[in-house]
Amino acid sequence: MTIKDLEPKIVWDNFYGLTRVPRPSKHEEKVQQYLLDWGKARGVEVFRDDTGNIIFRKPATPGYENRRGVIFQGHMDMVPQKTADTVHDFLTDPIETEVQGEWLGAKGTTLGADNGIGVCLGLSVLEDNTLKHGPVEVLVTYDEETGMTGAECLKPGVLQGDILLNLDSETEGELYIGCAGGLDGTADFKYDAVAAPEGWQSWKLTVKGLSGGHSGMDIILYRANANRAAARIVLPLSEKYGVKIADFKGGSLRNAIPFEAEVTMLVNPETLASVKADIDKSFGEIKAEFAETDPSAICLFEALEAPVTEYIEDCVALRAVKSVLACPNGVERMSASVEGLTETSNNLAVIRTENGHIVIRCLMRSSVDSAKEALALRMRSVFELAGAEFTTCGGYSGWTPKPETPIIATIKDVYKKLYGEEMKVMAIHAGLECALLGAKYPNWDMVSFGPTIVHPHSPDERVKIDTVGRTWEFVKAILENIPEK
Repeated sequence: MTIKDLEPKIVWDNFYGLTRVPRPSKHEEKVQQYLLDWGKARGVEVFRDDTGNIIFRKPATPGYENRRGVIFQGHMDMVPQKTADTVHDFLTDPIETEVQGEWLGAKGTTLGADNGIGVCLGLSVLEDNTLKHGPVEVLVTYDEETGMTGAECLKPGVLQGDILLNLDSETEGELYIGCAGGLDGTADFKYDAVAAPEGWQSWKLTVKGLSGGHSGMDIILYRANANRAAARIVLPLSEKYGVKIADFKGGSLRNAIPFEAEVTMLVNPETLASVKADIDKSFGEIKAEFAETDPSAICLFEALEAPVTEYIEDCVALRAVKSVLACPNGVERMSASVEGLTETSNNLAVIRTENGHIVIRCLMRSSVDSAKEALALRMRSVFELAGAEFTTCGGYSGWTPKPETPIIATIKDVYKKLYGEEMKVMAIHAGLECALLGAKYPNWDMVSFGPTIVHPHSPDERVKIDTVGRTWEFVKAILENIPEK
């Protein structure tokens, strides 16, 4: 069985088409054109706004003209992650999907169900002329994953509806009415390069096979962070045996928990046996501690053929590694008002050494703005004490829950009638564009829902096939039950 055999066919055909189009964040030109061409080929009104968002409009079914206008919303970009042994160019290559029992996944890469499935549910509403509905718009934003730029740049007055159905949630049967805000943090250590000692050998430490995942949704799972694991192994090697760090590279995206990290180092051959023994010991401890969350974790220590000619001066390298271990990472605090909700967290996301700088990038999240700012203050304190410059940018507030929003009762009632189950109403510790969009359109009633997606932002990303069908039936039923103006 392949994706082309799945039902509902209209949704899966649209998703298959989207998988053929490269669409990593910051590189949405091809998918923007694809969406414009898709609409024109089907006679659907479509246009690109002044910044790059794509907007579709479909008039009401005869007899439904007096219903409130509904806006389906999703984002066109996807997180480009792949396993180390997968050959894939996200700028040119399509995503290759595979059915894995009850799930659809990809071959060695992220699937892009986040948020491609949501976008395709909206496209399917536009394409299916058997549906009964009031005025419908579909807003497809760009660059959600690396800054919510499309939502931030959307201008007031462009959209005509007043009910926003965000399709970017990832557990079917849950209705989200609030989300966390975010803030990017960057620490910058400047260093001088030092010539390699005579006779020292070049080695590379690799920690990989960790579970990774979404830095909002999965942060509560307490998975290992590859950057922290590598730093924990390397620090005693530097302090006990004088190992020299030449390069530290870990993680790739601010909103993905890092699942791989590499440290290139110089080792005195006289201490090599002890270095190897300590690596085995340290990694063994890490492996045991995270046996439940990261059972596939592995650690490699390999000699390099090409000799390393210089390294990062010891004082800076040690301060940087210590700061990685000292700074907050993972869940900082659980919500006191919403059971099971992460309130505040930090993802120690990316480390790079280049051109005399060790750069560490983090993404802080919180549903409480003051707590987010307090966390940023702690981060700045740690990194400045270690000798780095720390800056923040890209901050956005959370989406404050409004449980009495009228559309919530309508949607809950539709779900109960359709499936005989109560829909869970909750908030989420991830960034949804509703917070930014609601600031531009304060009159909107907003909710978020979607099919079940696991391990987003990682090569293990999968979408549960039957929940796509359930969500499609739910979308159709909601449209028929939208109240009059």
